[in-house]
Amino acid sequence: MSSVTEICERAAAAAPSVARLPAQTKDAGLHAMADALEASAERLVEANRRDVAAARDDGTSETILDRLTLTEKRLGSMATGLRAVAAQSDPVGEVVEGWKRPNGLLIEKVRVPLGVIAVIYEARPNVTADVAGLCLKSGNACILRGSSIALASNKEIVAVLTEAAARAGIPEYAIQLIPDADRASAVALMQAKGYVDLLVPRGGHALIKSIEEQATVPYIIDGDGNCHVYVDRSADLDMATAIVLNAKTQRPSVCNAAETLLVHEELADKWLPQCLDALASEGVTVHGDARVRQTWPAAVEATDEDWATEYLDLDIAVRAVADLDEAIAHVNRWGTSNAEAIVTQDLAAARRFASEVDSGSIFINSSTRFSDGGEFGYGAEIGISTQKLHSRGPMGLKELTTAKYVVWGDGQTRL
Repeated sequence: MSSVTEICERAAAAAPSVARLPAQTKDAGLHAMADALEASAERLVEANRRDVAAARDDGTSETILDRLTLTEKRLGSMATGLRAVAAQSDPVGEVVEGWKRPNGLLIEKVRVPLGVIAVIYEARPNVTADVAGLCLKSGNACILRGSSIALASNKEIVAVLTEAAARAGIPEYAIQLIPDADRASAVALMQAKGYVDLLVPRGGHALIKSIEEQATVPYIIDGDGNCHVYVDRSADLDMATAIVLNAKTQRPSVCNAAETLLVHEELADKWLPQCLDALASEGVTVHGDARVRQTWPAAVEATDEDWATEYLDLDIAVRAVADLDEAIAHVNRWGTSNAEAIVTQDLAAARRFASEVDSGSIFINSSTRFSDGGEFGYGAEIGISTQKLHSRGPMGLKELTTAKYVVWGDGQTRL
């Protein structure tokens, strides 16, 4: 079995060849990979069943089991994502801007691949295909390090993808999986300075803390999703109910599901009870402040811990606020810069919320569940950045490139 260092060395050696690939070759590889996923569905689902069974026997939560599980439908979505990435414009070589100086120099700012991108991720085997596809299209070699509970699934997915990519002319070692999931391999990847150009961790608090304490390579944090929906006094109330239900219950185990509902106090009596009834009918446990418990006594008492919690489950914290100012202050105090929503018919309120809330994505009269690279039209995403440099929000192809300046002259020398 290859060491992490050997895998990194191979990725770094392959990266220039991947960067030079013409768009047609990359797209052919992506389509071949998508076809192979569908053709190998039975093999992949069977490997995944072994992972799910072992995880269930170990007492893994239903939330994590949902993230881990592959079905033919989810494999079809993975294939669709690869085809959607192929349909995107190739960012490599794009002239972002250009200008001519008085001395005749033509200056171009050109997109180029980062080089080697590594992703450490937990539970979700669909990430394997998303990362491989996005890195290939953006001209980067990639190193995948999944978690132990998804190891059989990830090994089979990577085998299928690399076999298909090779047939399409993609260089060997453009896509690699670290074949073990012990802590040492993760730390080695975090410290592969000189080989890894960008590390993206996709996991919980422990992984993020480990990255922040031990990584020596550049990284972007794909952090928590403590997302909010604020229902303003002017909201269309039927719309508000539909958005809250979707944001909380459509798939509660993901980072863009709503965890806190903020409601203008004027709606606490006339609308909130029916919304909480609807949530409760879907199995949601409501954690409410004193005003919420007054109008809906079935709520359990909310504490500061609830405002800070990413439940990833059928729980929601609910607070009545006096006005837009208090809603914005709450979101900026407790949010994690992932996705925040306002439901309002007041354009000025919508603009203030969008301007003043500190988050990578703001949704006006729509669900936080749209904070997703696929939903943004990227085909897939390598993660959702909750920091401000070098990228923020869902990360697609352009976020996996950097820029270089190419300066054209005809003999100019500096005086």
